Amino acid sequence: MTAAGLVLDKVRAGFGETVVLEGVSLSLPPKGTLALLGRNGVGKSTLLGTIMGHTTLHGGTIAVDGRDISRMAPYRRNRLGLGWVPQEREIFRSLTVAENLDVALPRGGADRWTVARVYELFPRLAERRAHYGIQLSGGEQQMLAIGRALMSSPSIVLMDEPLEGLAPVIVDAVLAGIDKLRRDDDVAIILVEQQAKLALGVCDQAMVLDRGRVVYAGDSAPLLAAPDRLAALMGIEGRAERRGPA
Repeated sequence: MTAAGLVLDKVRAGFGETVVLEGVSLSLPPKGTLALLGRNGVGKSTLLGTIMGHTTLHGGTIAVDGRDISRMAPYRRNRLGLGWVPQEREIFRSLTVAENLDVALPRGGADRWTVARVYELFPRLAERRAHYGIQLSGGEQQMLAIGRALMSSPSIVLMDEPLEGLAPVIVDAVLAGIDKLRRDDDVAIILVEQQAKLALGVCDQAMVLDRGRVVYAGDSAPLLAAPDRLAALMGIEGRAERRGPA
């Protein structure tokens, strides 16, 4: 195993006695970017939840920078550098944008990330800083969820379908933020996304799951260059990818 980054070794996990992931291994170096792909229900969100400690681990190990975190509570994993952007976003709807970011600031104060830096990443949030969470559009809520995860200055950020249900113009803004993040910050990213080509375009590495098992792990470029192979791995032959809401 490498001494740095995120390493999963033969992970079996699920919910209670139900096993969803079967022998999943991956190695994500510092500042690495991984597109985690596959059809609905194949275990992508379960894998992110397992890394964060939200599922039942039946076997295998999970390590961050050489430290075994397999049995750690989620809050301890967060303190060790894991940032979580859940599919449900889970922002505080009764707090303003600024307050949502402030409450995510660690007790020791700001490290690499500050509220001002989040506003630089997503200028739209700066414009809406005094608006309450309930007043934000879906895209603005997604930007806020990403910004809130960054406030703990994580070394690894897990994003679960951040583009789901967003209009194309907002998809572009969120993707631009993710691309800037991967280029300008010392952070690794795992991106779960149904719009495979968009995810591959901002991630160097790719992993495709099918029924809880890895069916592809390697560079993103070969999949972008071979759409038929990508479609076969994703099980979407004959179905065009949709971008944004209908």
